[in-house]
Amino acid sequence: MTRDVSLAEDPTREAPRGVILLMAVACGIIVANLYYVQPIVGIISRDYGLSVALSGLLVTVTQLGYAAGLLFIVPLGDIVENRKLVVVTLAILVASLAGVALAPTAGAFLAASLAIGVTASTVQVIVPFAGHLATDATRGRVVGTVVSGLLLGIMLSRPAASFAAHFAGARAIFALSAVVTAGVALTLALRLPVRRPEGMPYMRVLASLWPLLRDTEVLQRRAAYQAGMFGGFSLFWTAAPLLLEGPEFRFSQVDIGLFALVGAGGAIASPFAGRAADAGYTRLVTGVAMVAAVVSFPAALAGALLHSVAILVVAAFVLDAAVAMSLVTGQRAIFSLGAEARGRLNGLFLAIFFLGGALGSFVAGVAYAHGGWTAACIVGTAFPLLALAYWATDRASAT
Repeated sequence: MTRDVSLAEDPTREAPRGVILLMAVACGIIVANLYYVQPIVGIISRDYGLSVALSGLLVTVTQLGYAAGLLFIVPLGDIVENRKLVVVTLAILVASLAGVALAPTAGAFLAASLAIGVTASTVQVIVPFAGHLATDATRGRVVGTVVSGLLLGIMLSRPAASFAAHFAGARAIFALSAVVTAGVALTLALRLPVRRPEGMPYMRVLASLWPLLRDTEVLQRRAAYQAGMFGGFSLFWTAAPLLLEGPEFRFSQVDIGLFALVGAGGAIASPFAGRAADAGYTRLVTGVAMVAAVVSFPAALAGALLHSVAILVVAAFVLDAAVAMSLVTGQRAIFSLGAEARGRLNGLFLAIFFLGGALGSFVAGVAYAHGGWTAACIVGTAFPLLALAYWATDRASAT
């Protein structure tokens, strides 16, 4: 059972739209911390003497930390008062951001990055929290709104980091984010409603993760779909700055930031995907998203071969929109499985697909080091293509 104190008088009433929008903004600010390093991976690598092949580790470590947080922090959302959990975890995130900003060695940078990943997972306490505050009829729209904020945070993080690196140094963005995240924590402490789940002990929660994964086909499929999509997404945005700052395009950090800013427009697809899912088109939207992601990589390769920034921009926009669509439909399907295990189901879903993202980030550096942008695009195509092939085997359900 779950007691939503602020909604106790009328459990069918949604939280005020202002609270939902606050949750969307908070998700964007929090999750952005996972991606600041992507557009400045070349600068950070050179600062610490890391090779191109190892540069992907700067992104991979954070994503692995996030996956760990999804498995060990997010399930607490089913047993611990949610507002308190969010605020405490964000306080630790602020300290981790300060650690990255001040890290004197590559080892210290990677350790603090791991901590950022773990604590930024609190964003996935907020997303199902929003799902709890919605009615069944509007859950897709509400989740779509919050995920829009999350995706905008992901996509705007790249230009923000590029601009900050150009004007104030590569690690200035982490110091700035520490201040902003502290403000978010305070605002959430004041505005979020109280939600006290009455769940099982923590060790039993952890023990329940494997049975949930083993016995829930929707979870298995949606996690696998998004692992492929996010693997391609992470590979693209880890390798793209290496291409753009190289001899083919000679982009400055500001130029890279502007390129990434255009990609952020792909987040506009998420609320539309949520509404389509509410209308019963989950499977169709998922398939369209996967096809779009597959097509985006040959387009990106053509853009590089033709030295066309316009084609590269279109490819980035399409890929970002495709990942947004797939994520919203996936989370809606997960949130429809039941309220009592929603945090655990969401944590498993995201942990699995972030492992796909971590693999994509690591492979990006290796592929680019050995075969340049061509190799990166070929490998990148394989990620959503495998997801599409798996999706095609499910003809009997709406997943």
